[in-house]
Amino acid sequence: MNNAKVRDAVSSLGAQKAIVKKKRLRSRQKKLKAYDLSSFSEFLPELKEKRPTPASELKINCKSKKKLVLKEGKQLTTVLNHPTFKPNPLAAIHQHLQSTRPVVDGKPVKRKNKSGSKKRKEKKSKASVGPQAMDM
Repeated sequence: MNNAKVRDAVSSLGAQKAIVKKKRLRSRQKKLKAYDLSSFSEFLPELKEKRPTPASELKINCKSKKKLVLKEGKQLTTVLNHPTFKPNPLAAIHQHLQSTRPVVDGKPVKRKNKSGSKKRKEKKSKASVGPQAMDM
């Protein structure tokens, strides 16, 4: 009699587990259908294949890192030995930046808040300015 009750309980638990698994599988499939955007692909314009950026093509491993350090070290010694760098380094750097960087036209554009309103400066209360002690 006791064995029959145990078998019934085990079989009912097994059936409940199977039902729960099916429910989870169905809900997972519904979620996947909700995020499936492949039907929109026919309405979207075709995009050209993106080329990887040169930085991502270059893998930095030990050999390439060593090569880069040697190259940069050679460049540094060339700059330090340059006749215009020796008497006035800051002027030489400034001149180099002016000749290599593009000229920026006009004033930089001021950006507004996301809401488009002016920023407000909030004044802190005098009590919160000084250091505070914690009472326990």
